Amino acid sequence: MRSQPIALTIDQAQHQSLATGTVGVAIVHVERAQTGRGGWVDAHSRIQRVASDPIDGGDHAGLYYGAPALAFLLGITSTDGQQRYAEPLTALDRYVTRLAHRRVTTATKRIDAGEHARFAEYDLFHGLVGIGALLLSRWPGSDDLAEVLGYLTRLTQPRRRDGDELPGWWVPHAPDPTLPTPGGHANLGMAHGAAGILALLALAARHGCVVDQQYDAIHRLTDWFGTWRQDSPDGPWWPQWITRSELRTGRPTHQGPGRPSWCYGSTGITRALQLAALATGDPAGQRAAEQALLASLTNRNLARITKPGVCHGLAGIYQTVYRAAHDSTAPALHQRLPELASRLIGDTTPKDDLGSGLLTGRAGVNLVLETIRSARPPLTGWDRCLLIT
Repeated sequence: MRSQPIALTIDQAQHQSLATGTVGVAIVHVERAQTGRGGWVDAHSRIQRVASDPIDGGDHAGLYYGAPALAFLLGITSTDGQQRYAEPLTALDRYVTRLAHRRVTTATKRIDAGEHARFAEYDLFHGLVGIGALLLSRWPGSDDLAEVLGYLTRLTQPRRRDGDELPGWWVPHAPDPTLPTPGGHANLGMAHGAAGILALLALAARHGCVVDQQYDAIHRLTDWFGTWRQDSPDGPWWPQWITRSELRTGRPTHQGPGRPSWCYGSTGITRALQLAALATGDPAGQRAAEQALLASLTNRNLARITKPGVCHGLAGIYQTVYRAAHDSTAPALHQRLPELASRLIGDTTPKDDLGSGLLTGRAGVNLVLETIRSARPPLTGWDRCLLIT
């Protein structure tokens, strides 16, 4: 496994993508093989397709692309207790641990130099939150995971810059080229922001993986969400990000909630807050998070969802609510699942032009439909890549 980037064709790179490519498709076949709704021959052929080309092992690789994505895929093949792909998985694990160390070292130097972070350093898709999620799945008690948790704990600490106190995960770039944020922004979402950091720190704590000041970081992030929580007739909501001017005024410019998606919306944020409350033993915080999630599932809010996919569609909402419901002692979230399932099934047809991947494509929808059909958590635990479990 080479640690430097390699030249791949677009098709070769697509095979190694968990977000949009063949890795997500392979996970569907592995889940079906685990449940008996499919066979291991089909699953193996999909895995071979992923691994048939040189695997990208550059430092830009993350949970959703390259060697870490393949490690995640191979790791979930053994959740039934049958060891599969042991030799390549051992090699990939060694690579991931070395990658984690290099990435933490680089990020720590950046913090020490007083420079701003970027999405690619820390987020779920490309950065150390995603690599940490993989380590939590594969090596929960490792020093490598502890390094990542220590870095993320430090990342939550605010820094003063140009007269403003900025959160440590503040980035100087816009969330999207079409959505400029002069002076940078602090992202609140699960995919690229504070919710993803919070979810990983909380999930690790629930597994007994705790480093110095980790609980302080969880409380700091929970307080941040408390500061930026907004109330409306459709329930509590949070802005997708905070700009420099909004930070100074203490209020967002958006006047109402956006779509209640996994990636940026209330669905992902409230699940992260629920996980934080569970990790810290905060029943009141747990109830507040669950009530906020429930309140976001109004017909008017759900009408803002126009796609069935996982990232910002109904599939992601269903899977997140499903996991939140199973951690809740109250029945209300469970009671919403049949309606959400009906909406997803009704909005998904074979004619949908979804693409093939896990995040926005048919693979992700099919995986959530497997949850609905079986009425039980995924046997592979594939949704750990969403930081909801």
